Amino acid sequence: MPGTARFADCRGAAPPRRTYRGGVTSPLRVLGVDPGLTRCGVGVVDVARDRSAQLVHVGVVRSDVGLPIERRLATIAAGLRAVIAEHRPHVVAVERVFAQHNRSTVMGTAQASGIALLVAAEHGLDAATHTPSEVKAAVTGYGAADKLQVQTMVARVLRLDDLPKPADAADALALALCHAWRRGPAPTGTGTGALTPAQRAWADAERLARR
Repeated sequence: MPGTARFADCRGAAPPRRTYRGGVTSPLRVLGVDPGLTRCGVGVVDVARDRSAQLVHVGVVRSDVGLPIERRLATIAAGLRAVIAEHRPHVVAVERVFAQHNRSTVMGTAQASGIALLVAAEHGLDAATHTPSEVKAAVTGYGAADKLQVQTMVARVLRLDDLPKPADAADALALALCHAWRRGPAPTGTGTGALTPAQRAWADAERLARR
């Protein structure tokens, strides 16, 4: 039906709402949003204190290109509200809009980004934005990684049998992982054996930045 929100499969039960701080042992649940007017990628992951991660939900909210802009934005908002209501994330991470050659594309992306931030505020959730290069560096260890490299690393981190598709959904999962690894507490202890190569690269970058 035109203008309705459509999603991929959902997994896992919602955790209790609580702030993720040093004394909290439950995973941080992050909703990643790859904003787009036609396809808005959404991904929810649980990230533990050791930075291991588990897939909760991945999908895409779609809006009909033939609808008026206000109805398309309302469709995106309704889809995001449904994801938040069902999966109750602790925080929302949205891709930061950057300049593109196609003005109509960047306008739609910016509008969808604003909707995502608005919906987060409606639910009393903290929200953050991350640039594509920040996300790529966090997930793959390389800020200029291509989409296949991002998909491959996301699948490896989340222990998925197949690459997450479409690319919008994979980007949303990468956003969620990026935010959790940047904002969540570092693993206890001095070893890094439990981290993936990308996580170790990010931890090393964080240590260098603090010097």
